[in-house]
Amino acid sequence: MLLIPVLDWQRYLPWFWLGVMILCSVVEALTMTLTTVWFAAAALVMIFVAMLPVPLPAQLLLFVLLSVLLLIFTRPFALKFLNIKKTATNSDALIGTRCRLSTAVTPGEKGTVRLKGVEWSVATADGSLLEAGRDCVIKEIQGNTLIVSGE
Repeated sequence: MLLIPVLDWQRYLPWFWLGVMILCSVVEALTMTLTTVWFAAAALVMIFVAMLPVPLPAQLLLFVLLSVLLLIFTRPFALKFLNIKKTATNSDALIGTRCRLSTAVTPGEKGTVRLKGVEWSVATADGSLLEAGRDCVIKEIQGNTLIVSGE
């Protein structure tokens, strides 16, 4: 009679969680969104939990709970600590720039300004009058119109 040994699959659970941790770490390294790193951290904890006599359904539940808690409570602090900022590019980089009006801005009409060789339409947020030649500061951009204030 041929005896086939029955594998004790629970003995391999720490290796399973190690694989999950490596997979989550690779995904995090590729995306750099500070999302899957918390799942990798939970999987690290699960490697040690799997060495205890804890059934697989309980391990899965603990993994999900730990991952979600880490994601919710630690990600905002990590983002603040890493100080990830959005870099202004293209037209967004114009916000805060000083400019000189080419034509006047009147309460129903837009004026114009020339910045870096490009002529832009200009308006004020409050609809106030600004005469030609006045220095202004760009506060925001709405479509292709610069919203300025005459500071």
